[in-house]
Amino acid sequence: QVQLVESGGGSAQAGGSLRLSCTVSGNTLSSTNCVAWFRQAPGQEREGVARLAGDAMTDYADFVKGRFTISKDNGKNTLYLEMNSLKVEDTAMYYCAIESVVPLCTLIPVDFHYWGQGTQVNVSS
Repeated sequence: QVQLVESGGGSAQAGGSLRLSCTVSGNTLSSTNCVAWFRQAPGQEREGVARLAGDAMTDYADFVKGRFTISKDNGKNTLYLEMNSLKVEDTAMYYCAIESVVPLCTLIPVDFHYWGQGTQVNVSS
C-alpha cells in the first residue's frame, strides 16, 4: 500500500521561508516517473505548483518560479518543496503526488495516482 505523508507546513511571515517534506512508503521514488506538489486554497481549485520528472527535469507554475524549488532524496524516499520569498497568496493546503498515469509528467491533478493528505501553509503580512 502506497502512502504519502506531508510535513513542514505551518505559519510564516510574508518574505519568509518554509520547507515541506513528503515521505513515501510502499513505493520507491527512484522508480517513480513523476512527482509533484499541488496546492488548494479555500474555494479554489487544486493547482499545480511544481513537478519533477525523473531525477532532474523540473517545471514550475509561473506564480512560484524563482521562489520555490522541488527536489527529492531517493535514499530517504522523500520529496521536498523549498518555499522562499513567501507571499500571502501562497496560503493554501499543499499536497504531494506521485506516479503519473499518463506518459507525460504534468501539473494536472487527475494525472496523478497517489496523493498525500495535505499540509497547511499560512502566510501573513
